Amino acid sequence: EIKNGLSVEVIVTDDSKDSRTESLIAEKYSFVKWVNGPKVGPAANRNFGAKQATGEWLFFLDDDCLPQSGWLSAYKAAINTSGFLVLEGVTTTDRPQQRFDEEAPVNIDGNRLWSCNFAINKTFFDQLNGFDETFPFAAMEDVDFHTRVREHTAVKFVQNAIVVHPWRKILPFRNFKKHLFSQIHFAKKHQLKGKSQFRWQRFKIFAGSVIGDFRDLIGFSMKGWMAYIESCFLNFCLIFI
Repeated sequence: EIKNGLSVEVIVTDDSKDSRTESLIAEKYSFVKWVNGPKVGPAANRNFGAKQATGEWLFFLDDDCLPQSGWLSAYKAAINTSGFLVLEGVTTTDRPQQRFDEEAPVNIDGNRLWSCNFAINKTFFDQLNGFDETFPFAAMEDVDFHTRVREHTAVKFVQNAIVVHPWRKILPFRNFKKHLFSQIHFAKKHQLKGKSQFRWQRFKIFAGSVIGDFRDLIGFSMKGWMAYIESCFLNFCLIFI
């Protein structure tokens, strides 16, 4: 498909356990290439989708995000004018947060590189070996990928490449161990584990979560207070890894 002078290949790599997505694409979106994902987590699914692509650039968009008008054109303009190998866009929400136990990967000023909205030169993505599939939980692989990108190049923030991500209500402590193990995996991989500077940074994060997050919790009339307890406990544990 040619859109504003840009040849676009749309690939949906489907990690779901049923055939609804495949059927929907076959019925209404014949220009989309559907592939059956590996079903071993988001990192592997994104890497699998990237391997199917034949173009020079990859544009990542999650299935729960709605790209706004001009999303692709904004990335195209940045590719043609900036010279950067990696671009990230704005990720916002459709309404204000209503409870503490709602989460969304908000990115309104850059320097996050959330995987739900970014573009990257495919050759460079392959050189980085894509996302690390060894993380035990989909919690730190975005941070790891961003860390590795910054070791080689800067990231351009594209303010007009906007997607809307809905708030999700989380279940406190349901994935506590997985979050903890992913953080430990990241610290080991990047040789942060046991370093005094890392411990001090984690202590400051813990103190900030206790005080700053409590103000937010009060603002939400204590709605979602169990998620606040989980956050504080997780940040406390991470001081000692």
